[in-house]
Amino acid sequence: MKRASPVLRLVLLVTSIFICSGFTIAAAQNKQGFDSGPEQYVLQALGTWGAAQDQAVQNAGGIVVYRHEATGIALATSANNRFAQQVKRSGAVAQASLDEIVEWQKPQREAEIEEEAVTPGDETFINSQWNLVAIEAAGAWAAGFTGHGVRVAVLDGGIYNSHVDLDAQIDVAKSVSFVPGFSYNQDTGNFWHGTHVAGIVAAEDNAIGTVGVAPGATIIGVKVLHNGSGSFGQVIAGILYAADPIAAGGAGADIINMSLGALFPRGGGPGGGQLVAAIAKAVNYATERNVLVVSAAGNAAADLDHSGSFIQVPAQSGSGIAVSATGPLGYGVNWPNGATDYRRPASYTNYGNSAIWVAAPGGDFVLPGEDLCAIPRCCGGPAVVFPCWVHDMVPSPIRGRGASVSTYGWTAGTSMATPVVAGAAVFCSALILFKHRENIARLRAGTERRLGVKT
Repeated sequence: MKRASPVLRLVLLVTSIFICSGFTIAAAQNKQGFDSGPEQYVLQALGTWGAAQDQAVQNAGGIVVYRHEATGIALATSANNRFAQQVKRSGAVAQASLDEIVEWQKPQREAEIEEEAVTPGDETFINSQWNLVAIEAAGAWAAGFTGHGVRVAVLDGGIYNSHVDLDAQIDVAKSVSFVPGFSYNQDTGNFWHGTHVAGIVAAEDNAIGTVGVAPGATIIGVKVLHNGSGSFGQVIAGILYAADPIAAGGAGADIINMSLGALFPRGGGPGGGQLVAAIAKAVNYATERNVLVVSAAGNAAADLDHSGSFIQVPAQSGSGIAVSATGPLGYGVNWPNGATDYRRPASYTNYGNSAIWVAAPGGDFVLPGEDLCAIPRCCGGPAVVFPCWVHDMVPSPIRGRGASVSTYGWTAGTSMATPVVAGAAVFCSALILFKHRENIARLRAGTERRLGVKT
């Protein structure tokens, strides 16, 4: 196994997820709120996108910056404040919506602890990875299932591809950014949400740090967010790119992981209507091409069965799978005899039978008190000592400071649960996708019967 420098910089990034008794409605704003350039629009043709649509955009004073011929979805920019009306008047474009930038990931507070640690043996923090115990990952590995040859597109912020636990996992050639001015491996701060998510899926089995659920899988970094924010258009383009085969210019993903989400009105208003429908169309396009789409259910402790006129996007978009979170309460207390209730619903997770397909380990942070708990490193060296509640969260690679390539952080959220599902799906993606489609068909048939619709 490959070994890295014996010195680790261990950073604890505690993200206290926003929790409330009701719903958090995403604050969307148009591009004008971020810079003074032309506005961006999400366009949809009635059928496929072709030369007629390109010409219609040009005639209305716009420039096509992204097109997806098969779905008829495109992104265009224009300084013409009547662009939407004029391009629809052409008859070649059915819908034109002003794109909106949304804060899809919203950490509320964070604290850092840095520690020097010697790493003489195998995965340093394997004893802290209760999430792998919860899904019995060791059994899959022993049976030879490591995810080799399976491609997982992580639609998120930047991924630090130089990290020692990710440097051999990233398909750099097919990793892209849909955020103007930034590459797929750029972001802000020391955490880098996309890096943490990618590590949960496929951190290397390299005798250092952590190991992913599917350490043999390939990660494609698809940057659609920067510092937690991104536009509808960027997310849509990322889904479509990930879903298309390499031969057609896409990423050739087998699985799409979206550890992002926000609550929007189902129709009309900011974030509603056509933009929400366009994301659903993109998710359905991916599913139709045998690409499994998994998304975070959200962290507002909200009952999605009674969400009224609101929808969690992309978790409830199209035929994707919504993932809620579980986590123990006191895993580090008297370790190894701490809590093992890994199926306990996390305090913050959104829920509801109508929306949630599966729950997975996402961690929690509500254990009372600030007592310290110690969990041994593997194999030797000083124990990992944190407040006990920290050990209930999920460790994974993060960006860290300066030139560090071996920094790890603990955090919790449905964002951390979703890549566990993506990693597990690597082992049996064909079977999961088949059952998922079967469930979708059954639900649709039941709805049609109730409505008296003939099939």
